[in-house]
Amino acid sequence: MPQWHGGMLKRKPTGGKKRMWRGKRAFEMGGLPTETLAGSTKQRFRRGFGGSAKVQLAQADWAVVTNKATGKTSKTKLLRVVRNPANVDYQRRRVITKGAIIDTELGQARVTSRPGQDGVINAILSTEKTSTSK
Repeated sequence: MPQWHGGMLKRKPTGGKKRMWRGKRAFEMGGLPTETLAGSTKQRFRRGFGGSAKVQLAQADWAVVTNKATGKTSKTKLLRVVRNPANVDYQRRRVITKGAIIDTELGQARVTSRPGQDGVINAILSTEKTSTSK
């Protein structure tokens, strides 16, 4: 269900709350989030404010991964979503959001972009090793 994203969030300089001076408007209403999944690439194109175009990534099978140790960036195949600390339900459904850990051909990487907003998956190669032995 869409949410209203109006501008009554700020306070007065004195610290008091602002009161509503007009009703809600349709252009202030947000939309449903685009939950990016792993699969063959599917994009949605939405009209943005002022007539600009916004690309939303519905599914993706590749990611742009940067290796900070070598400084090289390459486009690599997305294998699976390992975990998503943003939401337990997203982790179960394998939804890719900012901060999700994905498995690529180069290794595990952390997503740094917002795929539902940016239309691309940018990630940084993880240097930390997940050890299961004690």
